[in-house]
Amino acid sequence: MILVTGATGTIGSELLRQLVASGIPALGMTRGERPGFVQGDFDDPDSLRKAIDGVDTVFLLSAPGPQVPAHDRAMVAAAVDGDVQKIVKLSAVGTDDEGMPGNWHAPGERAVRESGLAWTILRPAGFASNVLRWLPAMRAGQPIPNQTGDGEHAFVDPRDVAAVAAATLVSGDHDGQTYTLTGPELLSVPDQVAVMSDVLGQRLRVVDVPLEVYAEQLRAAGLDEAFVSVALRGAELVRDGGARMLTDDVERLLGRPAATFRGWVESSRAAFA
Repeated sequence: MILVTGATGTIGSELLRQLVASGIPALGMTRGERPGFVQGDFDDPDSLRKAIDGVDTVFLLSAPGPQVPAHDRAMVAAAVDGDVQKIVKLSAVGTDDEGMPGNWHAPGERAVRESGLAWTILRPAGFASNVLRWLPAMRAGQPIPNQTGDGEHAFVDPRDVAAVAAATLVSGDHDGQTYTLTGPELLSVPDQVAVMSDVLGQRLRVVDVPLEVYAEQLRAAGLDEAFVSVALRGAELVRDGGARMLTDDVERLLGRPAATFRGWVESSRAAFA
């Protein structure tokens, strides 16, 4: 039995759908009570021990934030104490730089590797679906905010991330491996907006947002300084060309090319309606 944490999020929900569709025994974990799901709270060790009862494989996905290291360690501890044999952790691109402030995933990666269990680590690039955060601006006829200038990033289709996760969960061929998952092309925000304009038949515009303005917008939205500082570093990294990375890991694991950003937009038209 596979336990999928973060089961109602972008990756967790799609992974659970793919596993169930393939007839693979799997259940999702959520913090609150939800029909058809097992309840588990990363801050409640007893609930984690109950959640992994009868589980031999865990997909570990912790919601972004300063709490990630503690949550990852809590699940690893529960897995080691239970009958779990393997953990697949969803990390993030760039986590190999453990000295970078705000690198929330590095301690969890280390805990997984040192657990004594079989493990695989997945480091996806930014999700193609992140553009859905632009919907309010699009619906209001406002320009798309761009905090990263002409900086490029290899946005990955979240369905590809879920498919890779499924492959690593059910096969021992990927034990002890770390994969960096990217799309097949480097795109800037203006590039993405141009694709969306073409596919959606809308005349979308872009406006550059200075990082200091971005910081104030995040604070005004109620985000604490830990999130603000990490968001700023991420935007600056992309703006300065530090995110120009392409890998063929998705294609090698799935036996087909990684999906393009255009393909994701075409298949997601309903989300923009």
